[in-house]
Amino acid sequence: MVAQAEPASAGASPPRAVKCVVWDLDHTVWDGILLEDGDVPLRPGVLHAIRTLDERGILQSVASRNDRDAAFARLRALGIDEYFLYPQINWNAKGENVAAIARSLNINLDTFLFIDDQPFEREEVQHACPTVRVMDAAELEGLLERAEMNPEFITDDSRNRRRLYMADIQRNQAEESFNGPSEDFLRDLRMRFTLAPCSEADLQRAEELTQRTNQLNTTGYTYDYAELNAFRTSPGHLLLVAGLEDRFGTYGKIGLALVEKTSAEFWTLKLLLMSCRVMSRGVGTIMMSHIMGEVKRAGARLRAEFKPNGRNRMMEVTYRFGGFREVEKQGELVIFEHGLETIQPFPDYVHVDVTR
Repeated sequence: MVAQAEPASAGASPPRAVKCVVWDLDHTVWDGILLEDGDVPLRPGVLHAIRTLDERGILQSVASRNDRDAAFARLRALGIDEYFLYPQINWNAKGENVAAIARSLNINLDTFLFIDDQPFEREEVQHACPTVRVMDAAELEGLLERAEMNPEFITDDSRNRRRLYMADIQRNQAEESFNGPSEDFLRDLRMRFTLAPCSEADLQRAEELTQRTNQLNTTGYTYDYAELNAFRTSPGHLLLVAGLEDRFGTYGKIGLALVEKTSAEFWTLKLLLMSCRVMSRGVGTIMMSHIMGEVKRAGARLRAEFKPNGRNRMMEVTYRFGGFREVEKQGELVIFEHGLETIQPFPDYVHVDVTR
């Protein structure tokens, strides 16, 4: 019999994984100062580091005081311009630019690493963004060996992460130029949402989702591969994985839900999470509505756990506005319950494929 669905036990906390590396350019990515010598070469080891980080699913960007056109031309000539998302090449303070990159990527600053050869610039970034880690460009040789730069698994979604974000940039540009109601734009995307029981092939991505998703996450519970596999094969649990694609391509596996069939009287939604990249796509209630329907068909009531982590307030609001009422509190853990009298239908601008 599988154990009750509780988060993995906490030991000594490893360094928080880095999700984005932000590079300076002069004397960091390349040797020399671009505006003094336009033919600056890449520093030894930089190309290998950039390519390896990309393969590991770690995003990259640039914060550089430089002439934008000249810097972009040199990045293109060196064949590395495509690796950098939302690059900030201007004369602004680098702390301001790192914060702008974080906003554009919609990921937290405490998952950033900033690399620069100048102590003043590193100190300025840390003052402006205290949770950002900084590194001297002279220490580049040890970058790829750092624990926070080495995810346990490298999934297909990891390898494609930069391309997924590049597709998001195309979507955002299309949305900005679209004339008409937002729902018409969502319909124009021709979205297809898939929802299915977690397969063995999904387990690495499922573990990654529990570790990487903080904002649209109801409890912040993290589960390792073995725990998730036990839930996957347990008759007492539902472990569901969601995917999304549209006319611009795939978003990858973007959602995970864990339901515990606690008793014949009620089932408990232990974990519900979704990638922040789909926040504006109007698909956030699809998993919840499906789960409600499954629980109702079983003749049970639905309970749901919520635990604040400082970033997931939106998920509490989702529960409360979705008809859940608070029935119990255990320290920080809030227990909600839904009577299932009304279940929100799937949005009509999304094609939903459900596999049971």
